[in-house]
Amino acid sequence: MLASTRRIALRPVLRSAALTRTLGTASIFKNEPAKPSVRTSLPGPKSKDAIQKLDTVFDTRSINMLVDYKKCNGNYIVDHDDNVLLDAFAQIASIPLGYNNPVLAEIASSQDMVGAIINRPAIGNFPSSEWADTLEAGLLKAAPKGMSQVFTSMTGSDANETAYKAAFIWRRSQERGAADFTEEEISSSMANQAPGSPNYSILSFKGGFHGRLFGSLSTTRSKPIHKLDIPAFDWPAAPFPQLKYPLEANAAANAAEEQRCLAETERLIKEFHNPVAAVIVEPIQSEGGDNHASPAFFKGLREITKRHNVMFIVDEVQTGVGATGKFWAHEHWDLPEAPDMVTFSKKAQAAGFYYRDSALRPNKPYRQFNTWMGDPVRAILFRGIHDEVQRHGLVEKTAQVGNYLFGKLEKLAEQFPNEISNLRGKGQGTFIAWDSPRRDEVIRLAKQSGLNIGGSGERSIRLRPMLIFEERHADILVDILSSVLKK
Repeated sequence: MLASTRRIALRPVLRSAALTRTLGTASIFKNEPAKPSVRTSLPGPKSKDAIQKLDTVFDTRSINMLVDYKKCNGNYIVDHDDNVLLDAFAQIASIPLGYNNPVLAEIASSQDMVGAIINRPAIGNFPSSEWADTLEAGLLKAAPKGMSQVFTSMTGSDANETAYKAAFIWRRSQERGAADFTEEEISSSMANQAPGSPNYSILSFKGGFHGRLFGSLSTTRSKPIHKLDIPAFDWPAAPFPQLKYPLEANAAANAAEEQRCLAETERLIKEFHNPVAAVIVEPIQSEGGDNHASPAFFKGLREITKRHNVMFIVDEVQTGVGATGKFWAHEHWDLPEAPDMVTFSKKAQAAGFYYRDSALRPNKPYRQFNTWMGDPVRAILFRGIHDEVQRHGLVEKTAQVGNYLFGKLEKLAEQFPNEISNLRGKGQGTFIAWDSPRRDEVIRLAKQSGLNIGGSGERSIRLRPMLIFEERHADILVDILSSVLKK
């Protein structure tokens, strides 16, 4: 598409955005409900019938809710029986700007988007002549500090796996130097043997989750159900700090716990029988139970990986794009030197990994490659998401709303100390969680009362609102929780 045509196609989007520049969520989502409305049991009769029909061709056992997406609006999700729920789980943390966002809808109907959908390119071989402009105006504009390159992929698991490959290729290239592949390397690689297939490893942390694909699954340590019956690589797992709450009252014990974990991490890097090429860590272990660590812990990891010439990969698949009150959660750490790679997906509505410099590019083409290598549709959508986040100051707003919500939850925890324990996420935007002795029952009752929230780990409840979540939504959330806990 010619540049002049592109400007014409996007002009309605820019005009629409300008109209909403200083307006709140209520002005953007004209039809957002004022409150939840639950009319039937969940699932309701229509949903039960539809799920039964779906089950004949699709495994429905993990279904949370059958959704009518045409009726969803803003922070509210609507099921097949017209039950309206405040959604503080947001498709497992992956909806950034609300259901049926009108600005994103205009972008989706632009000529740029139509062309990307019907002419989907094999990006590695046949990228659009506008691909560089698309990346620079969106994904690279949002790149973490110190990152100048991006590799696009399909999913968060895919992003992590390609980051692992980048680390392995980089490590072997460092050892090989400028020499080309030997005949022994070439032939042994086809037999899945060293030296062509080196016995390198990726160190991850107990409780971590990095995906369900074959390589990423070997670094996932959150739940057995993800891993059972699947062969795995012989890769090490270090302990992740198990902090005690409240943090202020347990500062010395928590500092000692973090030092213990750092020492064990360094020991594994030095002694594990399959050399560690990279360390991967989540800023907040999400699927594993919303486990936190201090900036000092992550600074320690960065220092250890630097000292041992090991790649440092930060998995921001769930924490990235504003949810913690920073665009990238690792910005909370104030690292003296950027990570080597940062993976992303979910709220970005795109996936891939950022990296620091071209030294992480393989020495030959096709070593990091597949047919799609991401999707320009997703990159175009992210461009719009990033513009809206910046235009409305949604990262700063999420930090503010998170502080408000956390304060209200602290008061609720004082009322119900046996129901809300280890409340965590203060100062981390709306990325908030707590432990509940009857977690599944609380989630079920909250849903029946019009609130969709999620679980993590063995007994944790996690909140994952959208970036358009406001204080009035926080009030509704806390009121519903309060009524559930009073039952």
